[in-house]
Amino acid sequence: MGANLKSPPRLLIGERDPFMRDLLQRVLAEQFEVEYAASGPVVLEKAKSFQPDLIILEILLPELDGFQVCQQLKDNPQTAHIPVLFFSMLLAEHRATQVGGDAFLIKPLRKEQFLKEIEKLLKKN
Repeated sequence: MGANLKSPPRLLIGERDPFMRDLLQRVLAEQFEVEYAASGPVVLEKAKSFQPDLIILEILLPELDGFQVCQQLKDNPQTAHIPVLFFSMLLAEHRATQVGGDAFLIKPLRKEQFLKEIEKLLKKN
């Protein structure tokens, strides 16, 4: 039996919308271990405690927006190595890149494209 004992990649998702979190859970739960945070400060806290392999951020997070969160993640030696995928309805790819984002996808969710981008970022890391 060639059972794969490697644990699934860990994703941390910063998303304030419960509907979107539920949708992402259904898309990602089979392949990944997923944690959610509904505000910027919680993303920063969980990034340190959960040690994800990838962080997915909505820009429109309460308290600290996705840009501020990404900037702080990339400025912290504990979390700077974690790739950040922005997933937002805002057309702000240039700004996302400026703060250290590794990739940008615009909503709505396109499952195949979304999973392909996640795999690409996980392979880089």
